[in-house]
Amino acid sequence: MKQSMTSIGLMSGTSVDGLDVCQATFTLEDGKWSFQIVCARGYEYPDELKRKLGKDVQHMSAYEFVAFHSEYGRYLGQRVNEFMKEFGVKPDIIASHGSTVFHEPGKKIMCQIGDGAAIAAETGIPTVSDFRRLDIMLGGQGAPLVPVGDNLLFGQYDYCLNIGGFSNISWREGDKRIAFDISPVNYVINRFTRQIGLEMDRDGEIAAKGAVNQLLLDKLNSQDYYSKPWPKSLGREWVEANIFPLLDASGLSLEDLLRTYYEHCAFQLKRVTTPGKSLLVTGGGAYNKFLIERMKQLSSCNIVVPEPAIIEFKEALIFAFLGVLYMWDIPSCLRSVTGASHDNIGGMLFKV
Repeated sequence: MKQSMTSIGLMSGTSVDGLDVCQATFTLEDGKWSFQIVCARGYEYPDELKRKLGKDVQHMSAYEFVAFHSEYGRYLGQRVNEFMKEFGVKPDIIASHGSTVFHEPGKKIMCQIGDGAAIAAETGIPTVSDFRRLDIMLGGQGAPLVPVGDNLLFGQYDYCLNIGGFSNISWREGDKRIAFDISPVNYVINRFTRQIGLEMDRDGEIAAKGAVNQLLLDKLNSQDYYSKPWPKSLGREWVEANIFPLLDASGLSLEDLLRTYYEHCAFQLKRVTTPGKSLLVTGGGAYNKFLIERMKQLSSCNIVVPEPAIIEFKEALIFAFLGVLYMWDIPSCLRSVTGASHDNIGGMLFKV
């Protein structure tokens, strides 16, 4: 039996630099999944929205927060309308990641804004959103969610690594998928480059000019999180409490600070991988040549950097896939990944 569905996935990461939109068709035949990316595009956020998502939203009043939740949902719906008009497409379903504001699974607290009802109302297309909440209420981390897509769509690689605001990895171990956040990456790097008016350290050029400070490196690598067993995940709150204070107090030049932080990210990848295995790298960090070079040298993995569409839109692609899994009643949150009491189907559906 052959089943197919077309879905649009919306992805906004913790680096809050913009929105990725991807439409793909997913087919299930004889127990095997395949996909075809129909079209994909990134939208840079306006400065005001970027400021609200990156800083202001965490300090809004309850009323302002709810209003912004709706406002951002309408914005997402408008971008989907623009996308559909540009490419002449219309999906069966929209699946939206939203923008993570609070993520403290231990306290059963999480919030991803971008009202799915507003997206459905703007587009006239059924929309699934809020994928993490149920998993957290079942005792899980609510993250990462991409591993089910790694398993079913990219299973030919030993490891799947995504480098965005945070780096996360997944691999198959026996009949289970293992996955967790490795370390903060662009969420940290971009915070410091923005202090000199740059959105990113393009190709790692700033870090490449610096030198590793062993004292700071040792402090970074000794954080308790890194020695904890999985399932585990990272959020903005942990970075602000544990990483930023160390970097701010270091007194290092920007070059040395970033060089040391790159070494930290590469070392943490080395800790969780086996030399010689194939490792698919996606996300914006895949374009950071110096960071990839350090990861390759330290981990000794066979790093595969795929075509640009997969690098840039893999997470949006997999969120589109999560929408299909939701509609077909197939679990997308895996207990082996999140630590929840059982596999579950996360998300809320808004039909119009």
